[in-house]
Amino acid sequence: MRRSSAFISLGLSAGLLFSLAACAPGGTAPADGECAPSGAASDAVTVDGAFGSVPAIAFDGPLTAEATQRTVLEQGDGDAASNGDTVVIEYTVLNGETGDEIASTGFTGDNAERFPIDTASEQLVGFSLLLDCASPGTRLAGVIPPVEGFGVEGVPELGLTGAEALVFVIDVVSIVGPSLERAEGEPQESPEGFPTVELGEDGAPTITLPAGDPFTEFDLAVLILGDGPVVEDGQTVTVQYTGLNWNTGAIFDSSWARGTPAEFPTSGVIQGFRDALVGQTVGSQVIAIIPPDLGYGPAGGTPDGSIGPNDVIVFVVDILGVS
Repeated sequence: MRRSSAFISLGLSAGLLFSLAACAPGGTAPADGECAPSGAASDAVTVDGAFGSVPAIAFDGPLTAEATQRTVLEQGDGDAASNGDTVVIEYTVLNGETGDEIASTGFTGDNAERFPIDTASEQLVGFSLLLDCASPGTRLAGVIPPVEGFGVEGVPELGLTGAEALVFVIDVVSIVGPSLERAEGEPQESPEGFPTVELGEDGAPTITLPAGDPFTEFDLAVLILGDGPVVEDGQTVTVQYTGLNWNTGAIFDSSWARGTPAEFPTSGVIQGFRDALVGQTVGSQVIAIIPPDLGYGPAGGTPDGSIGPNDVIVFVVDILGVS
């Protein structure tokens, strides 16, 4: 579905944070209703630059702390993030001993990351503690000790030992509401001649193709009409989908089969898939018929051969969230 098999990400994406920290200790979260406090270490981080700009960060290392500390540099407005929320952030992270930069999103808006807050996690819990209680528009400095970071093993590929703290400067851009689990709304009549869709108990679709040749033009039908926000071009969507090759009758991709929704910007997918999403509402389920010129035809098909350059593809998509 994507133009490439994976997005290229600067530095520590949430997925990389999780994969690197899968065995990291969890540390101790503050009591319910409390936020990670400031302390000598986080107060020692000086930052030049306002929210939204690239921060110039300085401190006299090494910085150490027994538990995660955070200092609010610029206070945002609105409701604060809490455990279970997903936040959109920009950040720079440095080695707390050497001051070397480990990674940065760049603060341009193009590489902002999404991170789910889980203060009970055993995967880099300090990062969740920094984000818990933060409102959109907040810039903060944080220090995460190894026990609440990557543990005693460190991350050698990032030049981080198990004795070195992490220093973060984070801009909290927005809070993303929880996504739906499946399409929710009013069922709609499917047009005559369209593939038929039956839903399993969990919402996963089974697609049955009609007799005859595949459609030759792009076509779209709303099977369930949701009442959520409208998807705008360039936004990031959360979806469940199944893709089927009309010419072969074979399913070539399915987030339902993987057991987890997919998330991507509408600008990061083939034209036909983008056209099926933009203008639709969250909660809706759509079925899209995508001819080769709006699918994989211009690329000569997919590298694995599951879609040929002249193949028509069918997507059934549940639109679960947007940001």
